[in-house]
Amino acid sequence: MGVGLEFLALDISAIQAALSLAAGSLVGFSLGMVGGGGSILATPLLLYVVGVASPHVAIGTSAVAVALNALANLVTHARRGNVKWPCGLLFAGAGILGASGGSSLGKAIDGQALIAAFAGLMIAIGALTLARKAHLGKPAARLSRANAVPIGVVGFGAGSLSGFFGIGGGFLIVPGLIWASGMPTLFAVGTSLIAVAGFGAATAANYAVSGLVDWPVAMLFVAGGALGGLLGAKAAAKLSVRAGALDNVFAIVVIAVGLYVLSRTPFGERLLGAIS
Repeated sequence: MGVGLEFLALDISAIQAALSLAAGSLVGFSLGMVGGGGSILATPLLLYVVGVASPHVAIGTSAVAVALNALANLVTHARRGNVKWPCGLLFAGAGILGASGGSSLGKAIDGQALIAAFAGLMIAIGALTLARKAHLGKPAARLSRANAVPIGVVGFGAGSLSGFFGIGGGFLIVPGLIWASGMPTLFAVGTSLIAVAGFGAATAANYAVSGLVDWPVAMLFVAGGALGGLLGAKAAAKLSVRAGALDNVFAIVVIAVGLYVLSRTPFGERLLGAIS
């Protein structure tokens, strides 16, 4: 009885709570393993599995959950020595400025149109990642005068897109850090979590002000993501020893979820109808 009353007070059913925990564990695993995919997975999971009705509420809720899960996963990667703090802090600082403006614009766009555009961007990024040659990188890469401007510029751009689509932005941040600094993928994954947390927090605050966050679901997502993140970080360490393996897993996850999300939008349904 006590448990039932507790769920009633939180305005969330036992089934929805279990689904939120399970979905959160998948999000945490993705963040821990590839530094991205948090909101890529969280938003469609909230819409199509947990049952959040509004795309904007799903985006706002996922931003809260992803920001907190990214912080937890950042601690795990930092303990493993996978975080380049100066590069990450500069990237995140520039990106937060972009995320604040981008999220304000995103709230003004029709929710279904936003989700469809989001899916198209996912597919494009995944395809570009697969097409790129395996990146071994330079483990000694660090912030310098030569790469400070590229890191800041790419960070601002990634943050703007992150805020606009209401995502943590890891699938933009990881390749952005690799390109701007030359660091290996495993280090980019760990370092990206600084920016994912920052972008997510900026976006979440903007949506929360408008009442577009389901707080009980967000907290359950975070709880589920804690365990998933630990498992994901271990998987990342194992995959990183194989050239290109981590990149390929990242790309395949992004493309697969992007195609699924697109298929659930009115645009995707019309496209599938035209093909068939």
